[in-house]
Amino acid sequence: MTTSSSGERPVAEGLRLAVGTLTVWPVGTARVDQGTTSWAMTLAPLVGVALGVVAAGVMALAGLVVGGLLAAVLGVGVLAVLTRGLHLDGLADLADGLGSGRAAPEALEIMKRSDIGPFGVMALVFTLLVQVAAASEAGAVALVVACVTGRLAVTWACVAGVPAARPEGLGAMVAGSVRRSDAIIVTAAAGVVALLTGVATGVPLAYVLGPAAGLGAAWLLQTHAVRRLGGITGDVLGALVETATAAALLVSAMLI
Repeated sequence: MTTSSSGERPVAEGLRLAVGTLTVWPVGTARVDQGTTSWAMTLAPLVGVALGVVAAGVMALAGLVVGGLLAAVLGVGVLAVLTRGLHLDGLADLADGLGSGRAAPEALEIMKRSDIGPFGVMALVFTLLVQVAAASEAGAVALVVACVTGRLAVTWACVAGVPAARPEGLGAMVAGSVRRSDAIIVTAAAGVVALLTGVATGVPLAYVLGPAAGLGAAWLLQTHAVRRLGGITGDVLGALVETATAAALLVSAMLI
């Protein structure tokens, strides 16, 4: 990322940084400073909306010609492609690091390796199976809500007071960049939209308790990771996305 024209507003720069960081979509370069980083992580749920709509569209179209399970596979697969698989890679790396039982410095070194160990494989298989099976039961709209929930988990992981585990990398760039008040506002806005969506589709509890469960699961994982590693990293953020998405889909599927 490099500096772009100084005339652009921080919010626009922040949104470009969020898209460039969280997706495969090319958006050019974006300025990286405290203001744009804060906006990027605060607006991460908007990126979740875009990703979710595309994935849900693929899932809905596929559902017209194939079974619900295969349609869900395609929808979840599209999400992996649109995010370059980075969140899944982060999930696997974090599972290997935490599963090793090593002290923080050694666990962080394990997470930096390019290979995937047994804990990473198990985490990937289990999480993807849950996402696909739950999406096939809950439907395309629930997939959108879950995608937003996954990115809300990133917003909350970047609030002031959550440290970075390393002095460099994505975690160090975004740690503590989001004001808690902004995270509350974004979460409340997402909650209202989810509730209205649930009311319109006749399943309000699914779209309220699903995201709540997703954020709760992400908080538990984040708390454990910070305690074990000393803070967040890019891998931790990716793992939070996938965990929150899976939990939100699972609970939504149980209530729809």
